[in-house]
Amino acid sequence: MESVSDTREVAGSGREQTGDTAGTAAAAGPAAGQAAGPAAGQAAGQAAGQATKHAGGRRPGETRTREAILTAARVCFAERGFDATSLRRIAETAGVDQSLVHHFYGTKENLFLQALELPGKIEEAITAAAQGGLDGIGERVVRAHLSVWDDVSSRPALMTMVRSAAIHRAAAARLRETATGILARALGGVITGEDAMLRTSMVATQLVGLAMMRYVAHLEPLASADTDTVARHYGRAVQAIVTDRD
Repeated sequence: MESVSDTREVAGSGREQTGDTAGTAAAAGPAAGQAAGPAAGQAAGQAAGQATKHAGGRRPGETRTREAILTAARVCFAERGFDATSLRRIAETAGVDQSLVHHFYGTKENLFLQALELPGKIEEAITAAAQGGLDGIGERVVRAHLSVWDDVSSRPALMTMVRSAAIHRAAAARLRETATGILARALGGVITGEDAMLRTSMVATQLVGLAMMRYVAHLEPLASADTDTVARHYGRAVQAIVTDRD
């Protein structure tokens, strides 16, 4: 493991090579976004933009470099999955030397675990939607769920988690925590009765299934339907589960 100063010297002395890498990253960013969706494509573009600054000699601070690597990792994992994503590919997408990826995150496994960390805004959105009484709660929860997936800063992490859950234990655990843990905390005072946890898990199933078919499988016309329409129709199913009424 190189020291931070040695790593910076390597990155600085290889400016010409880094410039070539940044060019590759600028091309790779949009390609990654095509598979992971428009939001992930924009995230890749942001990472590539940071790469250009790095290649031009305007060295970003450690925080910016670390964030660029994490953003690129989420895009790559969302597009290709854990096994097919290399640290070299992540470094190219972020526009940094691969040694910096090792410096900040160590292994691919550790970087993947960091990529699974979801923004706090997800729980905040669901919790806010649960306020205001039972009337219309189903539609509010669905609308909040869709707003999080439509957020460019959230979708790559969500895509990574959902696409990897079937083959990676950590991703599956994070999906369970997101699907049931967040909902249990947000709806704990709303869904009551002996079967409260069962109904909470059923709401989670409804929301995860909606995300899979709309954002991952791109099932039409669901994928292109506007948020209001989807929330209105799908909210009825969630409403019935939450209130335990037909």
